[in-house]
Amino acid sequence: MPAAHPTQPAAREAVERLYRAFATQDVALLRQAVTPDWEYIPEPPGQKPGPDQMIPIFKDLATALPDMHIEILDMLVEDDRVGVRAQVSGTQAGPLLGIAATKKPIRFAIHSFHELRDGLVSKTWHLEDWLSVFRQLDAVPPKVNPPV
Repeated sequence: MPAAHPTQPAAREAVERLYRAFATQDVALLRQAVTPDWEYIPEPPGQKPGPDQMIPIFKDLATALPDMHIEILDMLVEDDRVGVRAQVSGTQAGPLLGIAATKKPIRFAIHSFHELRDGLVSKTWHLEDWLSVFRQLDAVPPKVNPPV
């Protein structure tokens, strides 16, 4: 018998916990938010599924955006799936994607879909708008501006 789908409030709380973990770079909270075999797509290079794959990313984020804030703008729940449109903001105080610290404020969109299992996030498909970050930091790679 398949597991029952979470209620909308339970699904929202599970996903909000995940975003709190990211915003605070809190690995312990992340371990409470996701399954031990959590898949993060695209997965970080050289990492295996599970919450610990985020440890190096959390360290990088804490340096690059120490005042990072994540604002959830929209959350849609359907059965065991949750779609999120959110915005990340912060001050680039350390290296980010190979770009030296600029002390500039940045703001960019993130879009994610999450699958839940037993009240935890078991899979995340995630995209960030890095092109807008490059533009805000005056660091657009020269090959990014081809004709459309």
